[in-house]
Amino acid sequence: MTTNLDHLAKLTSVDPDYRHYPKEVVALPDHDLVLPDSHLKWYEVRKADAVVDPEVRAQGHRFLQDEVAAGRLALSGDLGFVVHHLCGESFHFVIACTWRNNNEMWLSVFYREVTQHEGFQKLEQGPHLQVVCVWELGAVLHERAAWSRFLCSERDDAAKAAYLADRFTGTV
Repeated sequence: MTTNLDHLAKLTSVDPDYRHYPKEVVALPDHDLVLPDSHLKWYEVRKADAVVDPEVRAQGHRFLQDEVAAGRLALSGDLGFVVHHLCGESFHFVIACTWRNNNEMWLSVFYREVTQHEGFQKLEQGPHLQVVCVWELGAVLHERAAWSRFLCSERDDAAKAAYLADRFTGTV
């Protein structure tokens, strides 16, 4: 069987000038989002030489807490993780991911452009959704494997603690 691949020249949305580079995923257990009835691990994604301003990190953390308190972000009973991605020098994504219905990852995406916005806001998306980029996917892939290990466990408190301790830091 031969497949006609003549259409490949027309397929890509990658800018010809784009040059890809590595970033770091860093697990930050001291910054987990811990609420009375939910716990989300905290990751940062950034260039190796970049630093997330601690105040912007804290603002993202407080923003998620406020969204939960206001009922706009329902996390009750959830385990999961947050990916805080510093894009460039001043654009931040905060992606809250939770595990639901046994084996589904649910997410809510928020952003802040530090030079233009005072705080974070929900990213409103259209019918074809941007989910995560290749760098954020590094944390997501680790978390997929960690959640699968949890699903195969006794799923008791010890297994929950093991899931929360199972973190990734590395180059993606």
